[in-house]
Amino acid sequence: MTLQEAKKNIVQKIKASSASPELDADVLLQALLEKDKTFVLLNRDIELTAEQKARLDEWTDARAKGLPVAYITGHKEFYGLDFYVSQSVLIPKPDTEILVARAVELLADRIDENFCKPQIAVCDMCTGSGCVALSVLRALVDDERVDLDQLPTFILADISAAALDVAKKNARALLSPGESQKVKFVQSNLFDNVPFRFDIILSNPPYIPHGQARELLSDGRGEPLLALDGDINEVGDFSGTDDGLAVFRRLALEAKSRLNPGGIFLCETGEYNADTAAEFLSSNGYVDVGIDLDLEGQKRVVFARL
Repeated sequence: MTLQEAKKNIVQKIKASSASPELDADVLLQALLEKDKTFVLLNRDIELTAEQKARLDEWTDARAKGLPVAYITGHKEFYGLDFYVSQSVLIPKPDTEILVARAVELLADRIDENFCKPQIAVCDMCTGSGCVALSVLRALVDDERVDLDQLPTFILADISAAALDVAKKNARALLSPGESQKVKFVQSNLFDNVPFRFDIILSNPPYIPHGQARELLSDGRGEPLLALDGDINEVGDFSGTDDGLAVFRRLALEAKSRLNPGGIFLCETGEYNADTAAEFLSSNGYVDVGIDLDLEGQKRVVFARL
């Protein structure tokens, strides 16, 4: 079977379950061959080996059942970086890049203006794959205004040990030994095991309403429910609310005791509950509350100062 024939076969098998079957086919073939898109386009007549065909058949069947391409290949591009992903973590979404961009802007300005102490501290709570914190750190490394000794220290925290293993793997792949010294990992139910204080707290917590979270998984996407359901209480049971903000409310209140004076809280929410989240911050001791829009113009990130 040639690459061209393989692509046609993939598209035919997954078109009922994929909104972008041709793109998915291209990504699967690139991952199979460990080559870029140009190579695949210019070598359509290459014959696949029996081993390659067998692996591709497995991948195609998995995609036809709804499993996202990123879980099949183990890779997802986010903020210009290549992240390893598994079904222990959410697949990084483009909407979350606005959270990274805002954090980079705030941190670079504070470092440049010597607004804080020489080395500021950042927490990425519910870190998952580590895509938020590691993207922020990589962006600061590339910022000409920031020297290595000025880089913030980062705590990457998550309740899931499996998720932290993914984040650690990404840190090893994306950071130099010197940069890695700026990062620590903590397994914690929100701030239970995080005794430190921070200048900025970032988070992309679970924020899907309880009922919707289960419906989302009915298409076979295979994402962890723990990272989606925003209506879980501190012991992992249903909170009784169904607005997706039970975890957010606990997080925002706990963050108050972990932020230094003037510290910033940045959190992704859904477009349907961003206003409620912002109102909660305003009612609980935060000031300068605002909302950032994502690339689609939807309300996505709430931010505030303590």
